[in-house]
Amino acid sequence: MPRMRGTLFNAATVVCGALVGMAVGRWLPPETKDIAMGGLGLLSVGLGVRMFLGGRRVLGTAAAIAGGGVLGHALGIGAGLEAFSEFARRNLGGGGEFNSTVVTTSILYCVGPMTLLGCLRDGLEGDWELLAVKGVMDGIGAVFFAATMDPVGVLVTACILLAFQGSLTLLAKPLRRFLEDEEYGLEMAAAGGLMMVSIGLALLRVRELPTADYLPALALAPAFVWAGRRWSAFRSGRVAR
Repeated sequence: MPRMRGTLFNAATVVCGALVGMAVGRWLPPETKDIAMGGLGLLSVGLGVRMFLGGRRVLGTAAAIAGGGVLGHALGIGAGLEAFSEFARRNLGGGGEFNSTVVTTSILYCVGPMTLLGCLRDGLEGDWELLAVKGVMDGIGAVFFAATMDPVGVLVTACILLAFQGSLTLLAKPLRRFLEDEEYGLEMAAAGGLMMVSIGLALLRVRELPTADYLPALALAPAFVWAGRRWSAFRSGRVAR
């Protein structure tokens, strides 16, 4: 049987947090919601900057973000996620902030380094402690997101998280060698950190960027690391000859 306990726990904490936030949000005045939203935005920016600074190849991260944004826009990733959110909103009765809630929480919950490493450990060893810690953090965040944005959107994100992390867990064995490479993980996290900064700017109402379109950067960042290594090895071999 595939090991999925960590992902199931994570999705359950998001659902519970969304339900609590739904109940609490009805009693919060608009000013309190604005303050909470600003706090979430600042936290997203802070975490994103920290993740970005952990990378070692700034130019590679910049190229991955730029190329990923162009590729994602060409593939219609942002438009597709928006269409899915709108379809879910019409059928589930979400509010006006439903679409932005789904996009925001999906990216925040799925692009962090704890997601990749936690799914790897859960799938290979049955060790879901890291996903349990992530689940508690995501559940607390879900309370605030559901209270200040759209709680139904947060519930939909729980389903997206279940599908995404479940897929990573099931693919843990073939991805093991890749995910255990520290530099690959750091560069993926750096690209994901910039996406978290983008989310934070939107929550702070500074500027709203098409963050979902940048998702291919998560694949391009380690691809550039691999290409850089191959190029260095080629040059070293040619110099040696």
